[in-house]
Amino acid sequence: MSSTDNTSTLKSVVDTATGYVQSGIASFTGSAGDTAKAEEYKNKGAAESDLSHAAAKAGPFTISSSGAPAKDNADRTQGQWDQTIGSAKETVGGLLGNENLKQQGREQNLQGQGQEAKGQLSDLGQGISDRVGGALGGAVAGLTGDREAQAKYADQHDEGKTRQRGVELDLDKQAKAQEKPTS
Repeated sequence: MSSTDNTSTLKSVVDTATGYVQSGIASFTGSAGDTAKAEEYKNKGAAESDLSHAAAKAGPFTISSSGAPAKDNADRTQGQWDQTIGSAKETVGGLLGNENLKQQGREQNLQGQGQEAKGQLSDLGQGISDRVGGALGGAVAGLTGDREAQAKYADQHDEGKTRQRGVELDLDKQAKAQEKPTS
């Protein structure tokens, strides 16, 4: 369940911007107190941004700073499995000199990559949709005073955020794996 003190990307942007405005004031006034306050806001904004983007994966599940868990799309999980099996077949085929097994592994690996990408796209779209729908629904529920609906929409928003962060984690991991030099 969402709480009102969760950090958000918007809150981090507002605090960072406040820090820069405060820096401008400090440069005009020359006040050490204003300078310190500006740095405090900037640091707070940076910390909130980092926390807002924090997420962890455990198998097909993602948990983020919002606390809402999200399960990966089945295509992502199956695609990852097919890549693992395909890589194993390719390696064993190479070790045994079995070109047929090696080729089957390559094909399964490529199919798995495509299936995982399809699942990531689906999760990313669903996450964005849930975040927007949750934010809009929560705003309307807040205006009408419906606290129960507001909590439901906050949960929808948080699950969407977690789903989106899970895709981002996977994409970051894939990018880092491609950056590693092969020996």
